[in-house]
Amino acid sequence: MGRFDRRHKKTGIVMVDRNIINKLGLSHEEIEGQVNKLFTDEHSQLLDEALDRKVDTLIPGTILSGRIVTRLGNDVIVELGLKSEGIVDASEFDDPDQITAGRELEVLLEEVDAEGGILLSKRKADRIRGWEQIIATTKEGDLVKGRVTRRIKGGLLVDIGVPVFMPASQVDIRKPGDISRFIGQEIECKILKIDIDNRNIVVSRRRIIEQERESSKEKLLEEIEVGQIRKGVVKNIADFGVFVDLGGLDGLLHISDLSWGRISHPSEVVEIEQEIECVVIAFDRENEKISVGLKQKTPSPWETVEERYPIGARVKGTVVNIMNYGVFVRLEEGIEGLVHISEMSWTRRIIHPADILNLNDEIDVVVLDVNKDRQEMSLGIKQLETNPWAVAGQKYPPGTIVTAKVTTLTNYGAFVEIEPGIDGLVHVSDLSWTRKYNHPGDALEKGQELKCVVLNVNEQKHRVSLGLKQMTEDPWIRAIPEKYIPGQIVKGKVTKLTNFGVFVELEPDLEGLLHISELADHKVESPKDVVDTGQEIEVKILRVDPESRKIGLSLRRARWAAEERQQAEAAVADTTGKGKPKRRGGLDGPLAPGPAVVPRPGEDEQPTETQQPASQAKEKEQKATEPKEPEDKQPEDEKQAEPQQQVQDKTEDKQQEAAEQPAQQVPDEVEDKQPKDENQEEPRQQPSDEAKAEKQETEQEPEKTEQPEQEQASEEKPKEEQQKEQEQQESKK
Repeated sequence: MGRFDRRHKKTGIVMVDRNIINKLGLSHEEIEGQVNKLFTDEHSQLLDEALDRKVDTLIPGTILSGRIVTRLGNDVIVELGLKSEGIVDASEFDDPDQITAGRELEVLLEEVDAEGGILLSKRKADRIRGWEQIIATTKEGDLVKGRVTRRIKGGLLVDIGVPVFMPASQVDIRKPGDISRFIGQEIECKILKIDIDNRNIVVSRRRIIEQERESSKEKLLEEIEVGQIRKGVVKNIADFGVFVDLGGLDGLLHISDLSWGRISHPSEVVEIEQEIECVVIAFDRENEKISVGLKQKTPSPWETVEERYPIGARVKGTVVNIMNYGVFVRLEEGIEGLVHISEMSWTRRIIHPADILNLNDEIDVVVLDVNKDRQEMSLGIKQLETNPWAVAGQKYPPGTIVTAKVTTLTNYGAFVEIEPGIDGLVHVSDLSWTRKYNHPGDALEKGQELKCVVLNVNEQKHRVSLGLKQMTEDPWIRAIPEKYIPGQIVKGKVTKLTNFGVFVELEPDLEGLLHISELADHKVESPKDVVDTGQEIEVKILRVDPESRKIGLSLRRARWAAEERQQAEAAVADTTGKGKPKRRGGLDGPLAPGPAVVPRPGEDEQPTETQQPASQAKEKEQKATEPKEPEDKQPEDEKQAEPQQQVQDKTEDKQQEAAEQPAQQVPDEVEDKQPKDENQEEPRQQPSDEAKAEKQETEQEPEKTEQPEQEQASEEKPKEEQQKEQEQQESKK
């Protein structure tokens, strides 16, 4: 193998122009021979050594010295020697002015591609050289200076010749907030840790600050006193105040001590790293806490506020804050007062102060009260006008009829506008004398005009009570008691069913209560078993109570009266005695005047229940079947009135039965045995033994409240019977 082939194999680079060789017309052997004549063995050895050195420098990861040749776009061409050139990206030069032809520099060989291109890196070469220099010149604990280049996860990246890491906790002695503000700044820091294997260095700025503050803190504690004016630097701003570095210790400047006036945030007055003068207002030597103030450098405007703003004075101010309970008005810098929502209008209902006022509005106010110690002032707007309620009592005395317009409907009544600024309330109970409204919207509409009567005027509370029903006379005084008399049978319509009874409409807006015990003779579990809503029925009026405005009704007593009336009409129509209906009491047959005694039936003819007097059978059945309603199922007013009503009902029943009961009739069998003499009075039937025993039992069972009523009925009965017997005799003749 010739020298040419050996060099070719060793470098892997063919630097031969085949076109020139072809033009010469020489073979490979001839060329090799001529080369051997020109180069001796010594020359070959020197060439091999040079090629070996060049090949060793082209290993990736090697730092090479080079010279800038030119710049092509973003590529910087660097000559490495032996006709070798590499490429460096222009972004790796911190200063573009450094890219000049002929400038020497060190680069790191990163890669040699298949086409022979060489990729270089200046930044990595600088980092390696800087790392070697840092390791050689510094150690842990040394102070270094560098520039903050960028923010990374968990901290900052600082360039001290090589990029080093500063954690966010080591930036300052207090939480710095946004650490990005340090980017681009030249800072001094202390090396905390050097990791040679991973080529990592951790630095701290906080350690330097702590050492400086510790040395100056002792001096500050010896000198500081309350009332001193000291200089400081704003280090941190929070919503509640500012932290000021006084030189060794931080003082808290609260937001309330920044200005005598109103501020929303401390950043409106100071900013970070601003140097200020403040007054020491409190100092805790044990806990090393200092409170400072900025507004204390000037006198408080509240010292002479009473002289400048006397009570009753009319002044101008600016609305600076609006709350749901009122607005704050600034009279001057540091002096603010509150206009409560109740002090904005005499008559208008204001839901929120923003309905009538806006921020920065210039308004007139009246000083109502001043508290210098608490630095509070009460202001008013409505005091600028005359109070219309001061003359409302004279203008609208009770009994005055006014025309008003409905403005608002509530559950308890309707608000009406009597005049602009004067509103009155028509309570739901003052809408009607007879009808109960659950909501005023059932009777009135918003915007409706109506006439009503002034009932009361309260000037202190700004209230006017009105009544709609007072426009007419109370019907419970005369109209209803005169029209609806106890014992009267009337027609009504069922409007409502409850568990204790039925409400019956007797006329528009007038209802009576039909208690469940007055629905039928038997026990009624539910009113719907007897009547339905909307059904028209005839009821008997039991009582009319104007005081409680209630009417008591009875359905079963009305039916009794109807049955007795039908029997009486049938008896009058049929004078022959044929087909007569059975009379209440169970005695059928012709009536006979006179006190003749009817003989007792034979042993085989026992009296039945139908032959007993109707009143006794009815009372017995009622006592056996009519249950007492539990008190908890009745309304409170019904519980109080029920015992009295029962006594009254029983008395009225007995009187009516005694008055309406026709003369007793003798059975047909007895009638056949006696001579039919028209002039002779028919004997009255004597009660049987069973009837006497039954009567004795019924006299023992009733309550004490029924005894006077039974005695009264027994006294009136003979007189009424004699009158009825005489009428029957005249009709038969």
